[in-house]
Amino acid sequence: MFRSTSLRLAGLYTAVFAISVVILGAVTLLSIRHALSEQFDARIRAESAALVQEYRSEGLTGVVEAVHERDQTPGSLEFGVQGPAGEPLAGRLAGARAAIGWSALRVAGTGEQEPIRLLSVALPGGRKLLVGDDEERIEALDGAVLRGFGLAFIGVVVLGVAGGYALSRDVHRRLAAISGTAEAIIDGDLARRVPVRGSDDDLDRLAATFNRMLDRIAALMESLKQVSSDIAHDLRTPLTRLRQRLEAGLADPQDRGAALEGGLADLDAILETFAGLLRIAQIESGARRAGFRPCNLQTIARTVVDAFAPSAEEAGQRLRLAGDGPAPVDGDVELLTQMLVNLVENALRHAGPGAEIVVEAACRGQAVTLAVADNGPGVPEPERERLFDRFYRLERSRSTAGSGLGLALVAAVARLHGAEVRLLDAAPGLEACVTFPAPA
Repeated sequence: MFRSTSLRLAGLYTAVFAISVVILGAVTLLSIRHALSEQFDARIRAESAALVQEYRSEGLTGVVEAVHERDQTPGSLEFGVQGPAGEPLAGRLAGARAAIGWSALRVAGTGEQEPIRLLSVALPGGRKLLVGDDEERIEALDGAVLRGFGLAFIGVVVLGVAGGYALSRDVHRRLAAISGTAEAIIDGDLARRVPVRGSDDDLDRLAATFNRMLDRIAALMESLKQVSSDIAHDLRTPLTRLRQRLEAGLADPQDRGAALEGGLADLDAILETFAGLLRIAQIESGARRAGFRPCNLQTIARTVVDAFAPSAEEAGQRLRLAGDGPAPVDGDVELLTQMLVNLVENALRHAGPGAEIVVEAACRGQAVTLAVADNGPGVPEPERERLFDRFYRLERSRSTAGSGLGLALVAAVARLHGAEVRLLDAAPGLEACVTFPAPA
């Protein structure tokens, strides 16, 4: 935990705040000292001007009496009056030696030398007036400010260290849970998930995203196992039939031609199955997303309906296009055409003789839909979602041609385009509805 990034960041922030407190304390101390010095100087100048005025109106006697009165007042300034030769006349500062103007000196106080801020003013007749104030009050205030900011500095450091340690410990524990989950999954426990607190903070969102990724990986692994099992199951029949025909051709030369023709048909079916699997894998990889362009589903639907309408009519069925408004989406025209072809072929194959198949592409609110509906026997609701699994086929459909990959390819194309595909009850019949997000 002591090597964790969170603890280092907490330490860095604590150092920054501590330095900020030091800088703030220095600026505050200097500002207070400057303000107090200006107040002291203003008070000294005011008293000095008042005594000079007293000297002009009352003479030396009046100034001496005024100084004696002020000396008796608690909290007043320090004063001194000197004669022409510098001899002390009145006041505690009368014996100080200072030039005209501002100066700083120390005078004897109660037990130690006291710092004095002094203003010397020349009086008529060669005399001198001295007015000063004790700077110990400024120093005492400086000490109080320093002690306050010192305690604040210590508090910031203590709280920063304690808070940083607590924060780092919590973050470390949660990151350790994520790391432990990853290690467990590496060891083969694919059901393990990262615990989520429910606080909806960044680590919770990371854990939720991590869990969704794990769910997706688990689904893909399960799908891969299912596909492997389905491939072994669905290809066993054509391979067995191919072997039997080859054996029959070897046993009877007269049947060799028919055996070879049947074997080629079986091989074509096997190759078609693998081609469908490869196409689905290519779509699911997202490589075709770079070819997305603005297109109109209505145009694609009209093209597919025009192509399949004659064959549907020959089979005693009716295929028609509903609606004529634009249905704009961003996508791959070739893949969207293949998706619609698969849906139409699936409807023509399973709807039965005399069925009517309706293809519709339309804008519905903020979404664009592509629907293929028929009035055939339909599909039981529990089995509708499974029809999108690879190689899954209804029992009544196993005697018809097909590999069970058509709707799986439809689902892959829909996911690539960010669309949702559903099988709905058309009452009677079945409706395959693909809902696309509105184009940007």
